Amino acid sequence: METALRDDALTAIPGGFELRLGLPWIRSMPLSSIAGLAVEVDGVPVAAGGVAVVLGTRRVPADALPAEPGWWFIQDRLVLAVPGELSAGTHAVGVDFTLMVPYLRAPSGSPLILPFRVEARLDAGPAAVPGISRDVA
Repeated sequence: METALRDDALTAIPGGFELRLGLPWIRSMPLSSIAGLAVEVDGVPVAAGGVAVVLGTRRVPADALPAEPGWWFIQDRLVLAVPGELSAGTHAVGVDFTLMVPYLRAPSGSPLILPFRVEARLDAGPAAVPGISRDVA
């Protein structure tokens, strides 16, 4: 999980910021397996419904991911778009979500659901140069 939020994960953009999240799991997963995506910055949670996921040219509300047909490949970064100004400097960033692993079963017989929390202290960098990192499309 150390690479889920790399040093270059936080980027200030006009009207908010983007956060590039790596998959903290051993295999690629369907986007539909992601639930409860929540972001906090400096201990302050982003308002419910405030986080969107950038999928190519679309911004999909985080809570709509269960209806998405795409995949989060292990080498990709899931780009989270968050509204609100971000001051310059270092920020404590936390991301919470659950991942439903459809090919593993919990003792109850239902698919295994794993909670994740990733945290890092990140500097808000300038807008990313297109093509530098591979993002989920």
